[in-house]
Amino acid sequence: MTEDDVAHDAVVIERSFAAPVELLWRLWTEPEHFAAWYGPAGARVVVAKMDVRVGGARLVGMEVDTPGGPVQMWFAGEYREVAAHRRIVYTESLSDAEGNAPPLDERGMPHGHPTTTEVTVEFSDLDGRTKLVLTHVGIPADSPGAAGWAMALDKLAAHAGDRNTHQN
Repeated sequence: MTEDDVAHDAVVIERSFAAPVELLWRLWTEPEHFAAWYGPAGARVVVAKMDVRVGGARLVGMEVDTPGGPVQMWFAGEYREVAAHRRIVYTESLSDAEGNAPPLDERGMPHGHPTTTEVTVEFSDLDGRTKLVLTHVGIPADSPGAAGWAMALDKLAAHAGDRNTHQN
């Protein structure tokens, strides 16, 4: 995949947080912290199972209230890279509550949507602040997924006690 492909078929968000790398790392890698901020505004994480090591599995269940009642969404994946306080790379696929991928016609995603996407989170220490670069390949930059990530990172900032993040 070329850099142009990534730019057109990926969400890339860069932010700096007034919190140390060690704290941001814990918020991304410890299930109880991850569950407190992950997902768009109004979403609740009902399950966060995270075996944060290369080859480790992850399963995240999210619930959103809708006019028709609560809707649950499940995401399963595997950690591909884990470099403490520097970088996490994991896959993500729509799944059921057991982590099994439903058949393509039952996923409710638009035609051509990839069955598995990849999320890379890079952390850099900026003298006690943290620069975070998130790249989610397989999710177009102008998609609802991009807006969801922006909202999730706002929640991450609040959970980290940082009300004044800088977004690029």
